[in-house]
Amino acid sequence: MSCDAEHLADEDEHLAPRERARALAETFDAVLGQGTVRRAPRPVVSASWERSLAAHVDPERRTPPVVHAPDELDDLRAAHPLNAVMPLLRSALAGVADEVAHLVLVTDGAGHVLWRDGDRELLGRADRVGLFPGTDWSEGAIGTNAMCTALAVGAPVQIHSAEHLVRTYHSWTCVAAPVHDPDTGSVIGVLDVSGPLQTVHPALAQLVAATARLAEDQLRVRVAIADHNLRLRLPLSRRDGEAAAFVTPSGRVLAAEHDGRWPARVQLDDTDQVTLPDGREAQVERLPDGCLLRTAVRRARPAPRPAAHALSLRCTGEGTPTVVVDGRWIPLPLRLAEVLLLLARHPDGLTGEQLARLLYGDRGNQTTVRGEIRRLRAVVGADLLQTRPYRLVAEVASDVETAGRALAARRVDAALSACRGPVLPRSEAPTIRQLSDELTAGLRRAVLAADDPELLHTFSTHPLGEHDGAVHDRLAELLPPGDPRSASVAVRRARLLAD
Repeated sequence: MSCDAEHLADEDEHLAPRERARALAETFDAVLGQGTVRRAPRPVVSASWERSLAAHVDPERRTPPVVHAPDELDDLRAAHPLNAVMPLLRSALAGVADEVAHLVLVTDGAGHVLWRDGDRELLGRADRVGLFPGTDWSEGAIGTNAMCTALAVGAPVQIHSAEHLVRTYHSWTCVAAPVHDPDTGSVIGVLDVSGPLQTVHPALAQLVAATARLAEDQLRVRVAIADHNLRLRLPLSRRDGEAAAFVTPSGRVLAAEHDGRWPARVQLDDTDQVTLPDGREAQVERLPDGCLLRTAVRRARPAPRPAAHALSLRCTGEGTPTVVVDGRWIPLPLRLAEVLLLLARHPDGLTGEQLARLLYGDRGNQTTVRGEIRRLRAVVGADLLQTRPYRLVAEVASDVETAGRALAARRVDAALSACRGPVLPRSEAPTIRQLSDELTAGLRRAVLAADDPELLHTFSTHPLGEHDGAVHDRLAELLPPGDPRSASVAVRRARLLAD
């Protein structure tokens, strides 16, 4: 399952909307009322609840704050990049929203609603709960909802009924997808379809995600056309002993002389001089459409050494994969954990094509990989994950590597201690499945070859060996008479034989 699908689906999606809502309401009351939780919220919902509660959002709060007056909205819309693709968004979703009695909402990058269209009868009900332009739907303002959670995770999200943190919205279902700036990669807004929970259609989530991608494609085309037109009139001319480049207002190098060794992007500030990644100083000339940078060709300095980072990946066993970056603990969605593990195992880096093949096999797609890399850089830090090729700039450790090194050194007990179970057991990536199978087989061979009852007993209770009949048979043979563990081993052997 992809990262996007993880945020859109849950185990109750096969239920009728009202039955699903009742199940979610039971979880909501148990979690927030500190009762007995029989079924935990989805990870994306649980994480959003934690962030919202940390921001002191009251679950009994009624509506979001109004941050933009009606007379401000026209100017805000006109200045926003999504204004250019609003006709496309309306044509793609407005008809569907009318048919299923839903609203189409579009926010800016801060979660402020700028546009709203949809079912006429639903507009009055939406007004009463704050679903109208000018309101703030960020997590810190109104708690978990599809719009703000899509902003937080950078991927499509569906929030159904009592997955909303504020009780007011438990009769609503929302599906949202972020729209990224093709120039900078940052999220510039969110496309959302919201409506009564009983009218939700299973295909709505895929439609919203596809429409957001279509908007990004249209923005990308507009950027390409603007770039082409700008290049035709660039004042880029070489002076003796200098190299020049034209940089867009966002810092993207649009055109440069071939011998100038310019990066893909430059961090601009308000001064008339900027330091390039390789240490050179460039003079900045401000122009209407960007900046012209000039630097002496012979004044290059060695690049400063990057700050040392430490990254530790934990991805064995059934729990949520995690990474610790410079002491900061971060839970990972499956797809990001897969990418990070593969990069950790290839310190010299991987091209987009190589990473796509390792993740998806022959059906690998570099476009999908670029999206995963963008999300991973937002999680671990852009300075830690470099591109061209994709590689980690850090002291990297992982439980997989630790277990493998211990196994190679014949320290089987240390290998079992490092390995909590299969490597990313939910992964379908062929390379990771092979890695998991090889680690499991290597541990099993080492344990059986040792003929050590203590080691065999440890493996028989380990996730990798608890269902292994040969391990239990050999352990039963080696345990001395009267050993108190014999009874439990016999019970487990009988269960395995019965299965």
